Parts: sequence; structure tokens; C-alpha cells
Amino acid sequence: MATLNDIADRLHISKGTVSKGLNGAADISESLRQQILDTAVELGYKKRGKSAKNQNLCVFIENMDYYMKDDFGYDILLGFRQAAFKEGWSVEVIPITHAFQKNRSYDAFMLGQNFSGALICGFTTDEPWLPEIKHTNVPTILLDNYLAENPMVGSVGSDSEEGIELAVRHLVSLGHEKIAFLNGTKESMIAQFRQHAYELSMRAHHLSLDPKLSAFDNFVVEISPAHVRRFLELGATAILCGSDLIAYGVINECKKAGFSVPEDISVIGYDDLPSSETFLIPLTTIRQDRIMLGKSSYYILYAMINNVPLSRNLLHPALVCRKTTAIARPRMP
Repeated sequence: MATLNDIADRLHISKGTVSKGLNGAADISESLRQQILDTAVELGYKKRGKSAKNQNLCVFIENMDYYMKDDFGYDILLGFRQAAFKEGWSVEVIPITHAFQKNRSYDAFMLGQNFSGALICGFTTDEPWLPEIKHTNVPTILLDNYLAENPMVGSVGSDSEEGIELAVRHLVSLGHEKIAFLNGTKESMIAQFRQHAYELSMRAHHLSLDPKLSAFDNFVVEISPAHVRRFLELGATAILCGSDLIAYGVINECKKAGFSVPEDISVIGYDDLPSSETFLIPLTTIRQDRIMLGKSSYYILYAMINNVPLSRNLLHPALVCRKTTAIARPRMP
């Protein structure tokens, strides 16, 4: 592991100047500080100890709402903060964009801001930081994403195969055979996992897979008009959704098309947001315990900070039956 002396020797500066650069002192230039940070990352320098000064973690968040109780990210952040607080860690939440990532190095940013580790939420597969994170030396947890072969990068999520199977099995028990799937963005790894899980589950129940009965789009209410009418015209009797927000839009679009939920068509969401229970028709959905996702993210990150190389970590989801699923009423396409 590199030392302060190694960095000082590389840059031909004093060890004291290196220390100032790493700790954010105001009496050196920003350009020299950045040079020190970049060199520290290049040499594999890692801050030692767990003093109050570096008892800091961060949560990077992108493509995810987290301000209100009904936002998907709210409980995840709450759980993470609750677990971290008990052990004296401070947590900073940093909203990011692609532009944010392109303008700074991940490792240098973490070192310069004195963060011991990070939870990253909402990443898609085209993030500028991902190539660097594949080789990072900073303990990092990815929510609903996975990178192989780096013991410093772990993954936390709910088991998509189990969750989708619970939904499909429930629909099959009600006599549904034409089950459509309206998914989130194709650039989301979790959407890809769920698409794969949907195909596996349909085959396991000996149901035909019609590519016209599944679609990627986005994790928002507004996508439904582009897909629901087609599903209905093709004779779908149930629509499985990649999120509760998608399900809300699906139910509204079915109503506009003159179909009753669940009498004419069943709908299942994914997430169990607080609003799913109080929606105009209480939503049958797959529950992710987001408080526990947040707490688990902290526990696993803490283990990795202490050199335990954890990889994929999946929580069990649960089926929550409410009032948007019923016995299938077959229809000809």
C-alpha cells in the first residue's frame, strides 16, 4: 500500500504538503491538491484508521426520487442512515448526473472528500464512472447493479427471479395464461434482470412467450399509453409491471380503454410503495423491504471497509395480494 512518502517522492514535494492536499487544507492551490489526489489514487493510497475525521460515508443517487415518503429511494436512504448512525458514521447524500461523473474521477473524488465508502443508487449500464469503479480500491456498494471480479465492489438488491416468480405463479393460480410484462428502462440492470426472470418464469409454467407482450420503457406512470392498448388487443388477461408507478399508469390506461381492473384484466406492480395500498384500487404488488435494503447496504459496506470481500447480496421479496388481481376472464385477441 502506498504511503505519504511515496506520493511526496513522485511529485517532488514534502510529506507535509501531501498531507495538506489529502486533508483539504486551504493553504495550497487547488491544482496542486488535485495533482496530489490523482497521484494518490494512481499509487493505490488508502487513508488509514477510523478517527472522527474520516468517519464519513456517502450515497450517490441518480435517476431516483428520494425526498418524499412515497419515493422509492426515501426508505433506502433512511435505512442506510439509521444503521450508519448507530455506529457513529456521518452520511452525505450527493445527487449526481452523467455530467457530474465526466468532470471528476470517482476515486479522486472519494479520497478528496474523505469518504471511506459509498452506496450508489440508480445507476444504469452506461454510467461514465462504471469503467473506473470496476477497478476501484474504494469500498463501494451498488444498489440493483453488479460488477464482477472486484472485491471492493458489492451489490445489494432484492431477488428478481423470486419476485417475478411469485407474481407469475399467483397469476397462473388464477388461470391467467397471456401475461404481459411492462418493464423499466433497458439501460437499467435491474430491468434486464427482471426481463430474464419473466422469461424464465413463463417457461417454467409452460406459458408461451410473445415478444409483443413485453416491453422496456421507463419506471414512470406516463409510459402506459404506448403499450397497454397493444397488450389488450393481443388478448392479455394480466399485466405484470416493473414498478408500482408503471402499474398505476397501466390501471388508468385500462380504464380509459373500457376495461375493468381486476374483472377484465389483472395488474401486479413491483416495490410496494406506501401509495400502493391507498391507490384508487389497492394494488397487488411485489414488496421490496426498502428499509432493510438500506440497512443491508450499510452492513455490507462496513464489512467491505473491514476487508470482507462480499459480492451479490439479495433480500427475499414478498407477494402482497390486494385488489387488482382476480380469476382470469379469457378474451380473444
